[in-house]
Amino acid sequence: MDSGPAIFVDADACPVKDEVVKVAERHGLPVTFVANGGLRPSRDPMIRNVVVSAGFDAADDWIVSNTGATDIVITADILLAGRCVEGGAGVLGPTGRLFDETTIGMATAMRNLNQDLREAGEIKGRNAPFSQRDRSRFLSALDQLVRQKMRERPS
Repeated sequence: MDSGPAIFVDADACPVKDEVVKVAERHGLPVTFVANGGLRPSRDPMIRNVVVSAGFDAADDWIVSNTGATDIVITADILLAGRCVEGGAGVLGPTGRLFDETTIGMATAMRNLNQDLREAGEIKGRNAPFSQRDRSRFLSALDQLVRQKMRERPS
């Protein structure tokens, strides 16, 4: 019996791994952390670690090929988010930002603009520090997305 969506985490440098586990445990959902290495082993049978090759986009490619429309993906990578949204998955950034059909186009455009500005030396490539407010917003957004995906799943 399918208990609901699975959660896939682009785990390289993800600051909300513990929060993902907390929400997943509350809803009884499996979590798969995908990274190029450096994952902490877990004894929890609902947590799976997948270590992919260090190849360019290897983790992204694995996530895209293993998620479906009922699943949830956690990533800060806008291009990966776009690929997952295209496949119907629910996608959330680590600050609680939802990526969907209505927001991914603007997010991609802003990413590309900022990359161009960094390459031109117009802006420095520093992200704002991750805050407790970001963590709180993420927990709330993930819980809401899980509930939405559970309602959407076929009976």
